[in-house]
Amino acid sequence: MGELVIKEVLTKKDLRQFIYLPKEVHKDEPDWLPPIYMDEWELYNKKKNKSYQYADAILLIAHRDKKPVGRIMGIINNRYNTINNEQHGRFCFMECYNDKEVFHALLSKVEEWVKQNGMTRIIGPLGFSDKDPQGFQIEGFEYAQFMTSPNNSPYMPELIAFEGYEKKVDLVNYQGKLPDKFPLIYEKVLTRVDNNKEYKIIEFNSKKELKPYIIGVLELMNETFSEIYGFVPLNDKEKTDFAARYLPILDPKFIKVIETNGKLVGFAIGMPDFSRGIREAKGKLLPFGIFKILKDSKRSKKLLMMLGGVQKAYRGKGLDVLMGVKILQSGIKHKMDTVDSHLVLETNTKMRSEYERIGCQVVKKFRIYQKEL
Repeated sequence: MGELVIKEVLTKKDLRQFIYLPKEVHKDEPDWLPPIYMDEWELYNKKKNKSYQYADAILLIAHRDKKPVGRIMGIINNRYNTINNEQHGRFCFMECYNDKEVFHALLSKVEEWVKQNGMTRIIGPLGFSDKDPQGFQIEGFEYAQFMTSPNNSPYMPELIAFEGYEKKVDLVNYQGKLPDKFPLIYEKVLTRVDNNKEYKIIEFNSKKELKPYIIGVLELMNETFSEIYGFVPLNDKEKTDFAARYLPILDPKFIKVIETNGKLVGFAIGMPDFSRGIREAKGKLLPFGIFKILKDSKRSKKLLMMLGGVQKAYRGKGLDVLMGVKILQSGIKHKMDTVDSHLVLETNTKMRSEYERIGCQVVKKFRIYQKEL
């Protein structure tokens, strides 16, 4: 076995190897879900990804016999550390073959880097914020992979167990059938809110209708997500960039907002799961991949519940239930049969109970790890 060499990603050739290494690692896994590679190039581009303005980062790639065999990213999110009074580094986007030596070498290099930069603990997998894939999947490998979540091999949690890491927090993924009939308590909540003329739920049929609300939704997300582990608020430029980036792939029919006296106080975002389209396109939008993704989006039977929040002063009034039910009703209307919760913090008992109320069960579990340095 040849010498193992760890090098920093500094050239475009290095970055290409870094981005496409997972495709080689998972080439014998027919159900592996690739990323959208156009997004990958932007994610690691310091000029295009505004996260680099408040975070330090390092990309490392491992070679053996001149062949790439592993990769890792190290991050120090200075904005998050300042807001939360922490001195934590992060590792993320880690991939390698089932090789303890490679795994150890990559993780050790990032540990050294964050320690040299004054950090006292390392957390991961965790990217720039909670909007990046987070954690290693530890349970539920028999279920289909879905977009924007980690899609690691089962041996990754085993490898990190050898490195002295312990659990920081788990995230769970619920799945279930879209209900034919909603629980009686939901019917009562819907009747109560519908009769209360103080609140107005807004639904959309087109991106033109949705566009004026996007920045307001992101501002409300900043406010309502402040308590969520790993979340980093967006600044004004990031809100604009985020809106421009995601508006093209959002389906307005699965987005609901609530206003009171003209003020936005709640939002909920769902979307069709077009993972199969991404797989068929092999992660490439051009020249024809985008059409495969759009086709799958229209025929998808699975509804992903992505984001949602209600301003603190308006919680406990059933607004979250109202928006959630309206999204599920849109899914039923478009002949979907499955609802997927995306990732839910294990400590979010309120949201977990709502999924369980409509008959959903935990099918996957993901873990973020930590280690004192």
